[in-house]
Amino acid sequence: MTQEISTHIENAQQGDAAALDHVVRHCQDRVHRLALRMLADEDQALDATQEILIRIVTKLSTFRGEAKFDTWAYRIATNYLLTARKVRANDPALTFNQFASDLTQDLVDDQNAAPDDHTMINEFRIKCTMAMGLCLDRNHRAAYVLGDIFELEHKEAAEVLEIEPATFRKRLSRARDKIVAFTAQSCGLANPKAPCRCNKKLPHALATGCVAHKPNPIFADAPSYAEAKEYAQTTVDALLASKLQNATGSLKSPKDFAREILSLVEPQH
Repeated sequence: MTQEISTHIENAQQGDAAALDHVVRHCQDRVHRLALRMLADEDQALDATQEILIRIVTKLSTFRGEAKFDTWAYRIATNYLLTARKVRANDPALTFNQFASDLTQDLVDDQNAAPDDHTMINEFRIKCTMAMGLCLDRNHRAAYVLGDIFELEHKEAAEVLEIEPATFRKRLSRARDKIVAFTAQSCGLANPKAPCRCNKKLPHALATGCVAHKPNPIFADAPSYAEAKEYAQTTVDALLASKLQNATGSLKSPKDFAREILSLVEPQH
């Protein structure tokens, strides 16, 4: 934890609204990225981000520095994302078999396929990549996101999830194996023999509203579709799955929650 954020936390705990604003801004993009990777739904992720930030603010007075602040905040976030009734009710309980089957449906022929430089093809790729995580149960999904997407040290990730490091390593290994196997078998970027291609699925995704017709700014800093294709051509399977899963950009929150959160929650003394 940097001295700057440490000072803001201490001041916020004393009721300094400006310091609390800094704390919320420090957390909001991290929390939004975690929520989006766990939920793979932008509206749900925004709702979850607000709820989590409120919890962080209301619990801030209990933070004593026994763990890193980010670890503490991630623990609050993952606890909400794993246990909140609203989140659990919206979990699609998708399986890898169902997802693999879906990837073979609604493919257009080569003549009607979108060009590789279509402005929305990269957004479709990213959404498909994130949806893959929904095929893992919530506990394994959390382990995968914290371990391979956020790249936390195993001890810290275990602390976030309040489990033993050995348990975390087992969950991460199982989740990683499933993601790697699915990517190698069903992703057209990774496997030239797989029927699915982003450009053949995009027309249906646009028609059904799965992908909007204008770029979403939260994906603006993601590696391009061309870069993702290059990864696929130069990287072995185990590393490729990780490369593609991380080729989503920073997923910063499109909403500035600080002012709204401060209006909802009084600073804690």
